[in-house]
Amino acid sequence: VILFVGFPEVYTTLSTYLHIPLVLMLVGIIARGTAFTFRHYDAVEDSWQRIYTQIFYFASLLTPFFLGLTAAATISHSINPEAINFLDLYIFSWLNWFGVAVGLFTVSICAYLASVFALRETSDRFELGMMIRKSKQTMIFVVIAGLLVFITAYFSDIPLLMWVFSKPLGIMATVFATICLFLILRAMNRRKLLPVRALAGFQVIMILVAATYQHNPNIILFANGEHLSLLDNVAAPKTISALGWALMLGSVFILPFLFYLMASFSKLRR
Repeated sequence: VILFVGFPEVYTTLSTYLHIPLVLMLVGIIARGTAFTFRHYDAVEDSWQRIYTQIFYFASLLTPFFLGLTAAATISHSINPEAINFLDLYIFSWLNWFGVAVGLFTVSICAYLASVFALRETSDRFELGMMIRKSKQTMIFVVIAGLLVFITAYFSDIPLLMWVFSKPLGIMATVFATICLFLILRAMNRRKLLPVRALAGFQVIMILVAATYQHNPNIILFANGEHLSLLDNVAAPKTISALGWALMLGSVFILPFLFYLMASFSKLRR
């Protein structure tokens, strides 16, 4: 909604050239939410519970995967508005090796965050040990997927190494993300889980900064060298002002109830 109202040209471009991965991502979001709801609130417990669980699993994988495909297409200069056939215009702009690698990396990041954030949801020592092992496995998955992103970027002539490491900000963000990795491992080994969530969140922010700061505020890079910018391709000032007020007022009403809901679930688990 924010993109549609505040940046209509960006929204139109994404929904036109990348409508296939976006639709599949939205289908994954809907499938994940409905499967979770039916699994927990179905009046009858039968074989459908396993079906709901499988739908939830696959949707949890497909949703971040297609999100990564979409994100990769926006920065890889693969969207070609001048293409004259369907495949080049609507398929190969996102279906390529770099996009697949970024999709896998996005899946690994989501799995990593989910495993790390779940560590404080149990008080059983055996379960905690198992969850810590799973978290370490997802860390390895993140590193491997990240290396795969750089490899596919190199063979796709995408200057990702230059974007990340050519300026001090990218180097600092990478160093901070790496330091957080070791701090999280140390906290896990010592069972000091209070700072783990904050460190993981900061780590992902640093990864996003390192990957995007070079072409900021350009959000879509086209194959013909043109781009769409969050500063130049923005809605009218009055629209942005109204959007800002709507977001602030909405936050006043929504955030307190969200925190109350989270606190209520936390008390129920205890």
